[in-house]
Amino acid sequence: MKQITRREFVREAAVSAAAVSLVSCSLSAKAEQKSPKRPNLVFVFPDEFRKQAIGFMKQDPVITPHLDRFAAESLVLTDAVSNRPVCSPFRAMLLTGKYPFSNGVTTNCWSATVKHGIRLRESEKCISDVLQDKGYHLGYIGKWHLEAPEEPYVYPLGPNNAWDEFTPPGPRRHGFDFWHSYGCWDDHLKPHYWSTDAARNESKVVEEWSPKHEADVAISYIQNRDGKQRDPGKPFALFLSMNPPHMPWGKVPQKYVEMYGEKTCEELLTRPNVDLSAPAAAPARKWARHYFAAVTGVDEQFGRILQSLKQEGLEENTIVVFTSDHGEMMGSHGLMYKNWWYEESMGIPFLIRWPGRIPPRRDNLLLSVPDMMPTLLGLMGLADAIPTAVEGRDYSSLMLGKGGTRFQSALYLNVDPTGAERGARGVRTSRYTYVVRRGQDGGEGGDKVERFLYDNEKDPYQMKSIAAEYPKQAEQLHKELVYWLERTRDPELDRFKSM
Repeated sequence: MKQITRREFVREAAVSAAAVSLVSCSLSAKAEQKSPKRPNLVFVFPDEFRKQAIGFMKQDPVITPHLDRFAAESLVLTDAVSNRPVCSPFRAMLLTGKYPFSNGVTTNCWSATVKHGIRLRESEKCISDVLQDKGYHLGYIGKWHLEAPEEPYVYPLGPNNAWDEFTPPGPRRHGFDFWHSYGCWDDHLKPHYWSTDAARNESKVVEEWSPKHEADVAISYIQNRDGKQRDPGKPFALFLSMNPPHMPWGKVPQKYVEMYGEKTCEELLTRPNVDLSAPAAAPARKWARHYFAAVTGVDEQFGRILQSLKQEGLEENTIVVFTSDHGEMMGSHGLMYKNWWYEESMGIPFLIRWPGRIPPRRDNLLLSVPDMMPTLLGLMGLADAIPTAVEGRDYSSLMLGKGGTRFQSALYLNVDPTGAERGARGVRTSRYTYVVRRGQDGGEGGDKVERFLYDNEKDPYQMKSIAAEYPKQAEQLHKELVYWLERTRDPELDRFKSM
């Protein structure tokens, strides 16, 4: 079918302007659907959305009807992991296909880590750069969190406490043409954004819950009614990072909270490893209902985006991914937030749909974050364009149901930029989680080494470490860990080799 311009259509049809607009958009969508060009991509990743918090998983008592339906149409990876489960490292790994010591983003970007150079480098070849080179139109909406805040700070949270930062048009946006984003911090109910052509002092505040607003912007981008959101002659790739269900949990529309009635935190946090008596778990006692309310709100907005793809005739030729940068402990093991090796923190949802191409099913593939970039490029017919520096594996053949080899383990990493010798490293296999944590013993000035080993098959809630009882299993997994430290250029490799 020959695609015609809007001007030509208006001249030939000679009908009212309103009718022309409707018909023109319909033809544009059909042309996009029927043309043999590469698939579109819609990649949605809300923040701090743990894998247990989707109804079909039968774990948390959440209300997620849209994700439940989407899961039935998708490949669901039940054992996908966030290798460094905090925000900025996930985003850098996703975009570059490289692990933190290679891409330089070993921890979160904020004012305290500026001196360590923690930010996404302009020199990195990101998935968005590759897609732009190959003729895609790129869109980014929501939280970016890959910039180092600069003084004078925008939206500072206090003295020497800044997280947000503007990303200027140009190479720091790594090929994204359409931009409706902010750095890190927002108010959820009163968020701010920089648009594509805005200057640093030109952010706009929106009086609406951020996932609802961002879904509106995403739908407008997909519909492209005025032809100004994106080039209708190009395939598109849209990345959408919603901040909720990330804290502050109180910033959620009341209608979603009311969907959970008067349920107590004990009725919502039903995992056997939850310890609400622990002092650190106090936020869980207060905010469990609001966390799940935000999960339900995100589910509703994701459903609206899926519906827009269907209405525009783009569903069949669009790869849709739903995942998250990390999970949320929410009282499990008496802990909150993320950055832990436990499944509530390290485990992330990963659902991918491509009708007629990716067979719907469940798979326990240990997908790591750096695998996402080459896998998506492989699915989009661009395997030859995967940069040679990429450290992740292309699993596109496996996702398409054609088989393929797979890693038998995934790396866990938690490092301190002020001293790589501190922190934790570990591996997650299909059955075990093994972790070595190192730090100062506080008395002798030497290193304190702790080892943790969990049998996730016999002990799915990781209630007891069995490292002391099964030293041979721990030793075998330590060798696997050393392999990963070699592969990811860890500066502490020699120290772990000598353990």
